[in-house]
Amino acid sequence: MANILLVANLNCDRIFNLNRPLKTGGRFHYKDGGQRLGGGGANTGIGLVWAGHQVTLVTEVGRDDVGDWLLAEASTKGINCSLIQRRAGATNEMLLMMTPDGERTIIRPERPAFTLPAPPRWQTVDAIYINASSEDAANWAQAALEHCWVVAQLAKDERSRPCHVLLASLSDMQGRCTQSPWHFARAVAGAELQFFIVTDGANGATVYSENAHQTVAALPCNVVDTTGAGDAYAAGLINGLVNNMSVIESMHSASVWASYAVACDSSIPGKGLQEYLGRQAKPVST
Repeated sequence: MANILLVANLNCDRIFNLNRPLKTGGRFHYKDGGQRLGGGGANTGIGLVWAGHQVTLVTEVGRDDVGDWLLAEASTKGINCSLIQRRAGATNEMLLMMTPDGERTIIRPERPAFTLPAPPRWQTVDAIYINASSEDAANWAQAALEHCWVVAQLAKDERSRPCHVLLASLSDMQGRCTQSPWHFARAVAGAELQFFIVTDGANGATVYSENAHQTVAALPCNVVDTTGAGDAYAAGLINGLVNNMSVIESMHSASVWASYAVACDSSIPGKGLQEYLGRQAKPVST
């Protein structure tokens, strides 16, 4: 079991199921899909809990009924919420516009600035994952580099992301990378970067290192809802790394986790992944 720290958001997702794909100037009918637990903290953390790890989430929610609900839901799923801070005011919902082909458009308000609490003892942490625009996240990551795996998602803005493994989707890269992917990633992540992984949905993911790159195929699956697929991929990757798999082996594992995520109609991982991880944990009978 690894001790994994997640600096990521915890969201209340409000689902609108549209009757057809979004188009500029169009009119759409929707069915209200209700609210559900979401955000990178839950989408990444729950699978890691199912894999047997101790997962602690660092984030902030409002001091309101929605914030109470989020903490209760995440705790029930096995995530350690002791480092989640409460801010005055409401916890804003994330609006997810779901189309019949499983794609989603996210509409959310601007998040208030979030300052991280005092850092943990890094000697007790096996991996930290950064997927939130929190104040001091870069300082936490920089301090953790010599003690544990540091995995980070490319930020939406130009801020630095010190890490060993930088993750980005191909769409994140559009209009931002004007040089080789490796040199772009090094400028963001710093000299300790070992791998830059760019995901491209059904086309798989490519890992770049200083002298090489390699593509790992995605697993064919029936896509129901793509929400949380990238988060599940990150969780599978982290699970591989803390279990001493190579980066390619970890990417294969991540593809499996992501395939289960897109095959269920939820933001957080579904029962398919939980059952798969349960089978993986069972000893082989002789």
